[in-house]
Amino acid sequence: MALPRLSPPPRIKVMEALGALADGRVEIVRDNFFRVVSSDGSRTYSVYVEDAGDRTLRVCSTDNGTVYRRYSGYPILAAMMLLGHLRRDADVERALAGIPWRRLNEELKKYHLVESEVLRLASSRGVSPGRVRAAVERAMSELSGFVLLYEPTKCGAAVEEGEDTG
Repeated sequence: MALPRLSPPPRIKVMEALGALADGRVEIVRDNFFRVVSSDGSRTYSVYVEDAGDRTLRVCSTDNGTVYRRYSGYPILAAMMLLGHLRRDADVERALAGIPWRRLNEELKKYHLVESEVLRLASSRGVSPGRVRAAVERAMSELSGFVLLYEPTKCGAAVEEGEDTG
């Protein structure tokens, strides 16, 4: 059976991935396996990213966007950035550090409203909305050059310490 392909994420997920990296919430557990902690620390996501060649990645993450909506959630994007598959902008990352993503998503309920608030915060930290948008556009463009195949069986292995994933 062929693995299903993940859809591109909402643009805000690129910003959320950059913020997770800036906060140090993305950890390499071992080859291909990552742990990503949510912005409020209440959740930990297991992530798997494996290069299958020809710009194809086999991926999995336990975040809601990936599991239920079948798009590449921010934990996958953050792992791809950490691995060098998607370029990063250190100034944009710093501007997106410490943002309470979960609270904003729950309070504002619409991604475009969250994005507006995040751009306002970045601007107050010295990074223009244009620069943040450019970083997002670049990441989305680079992401479109990949095929992300969803392999849900790989995610559980990243949670259990010492479990054989081989």
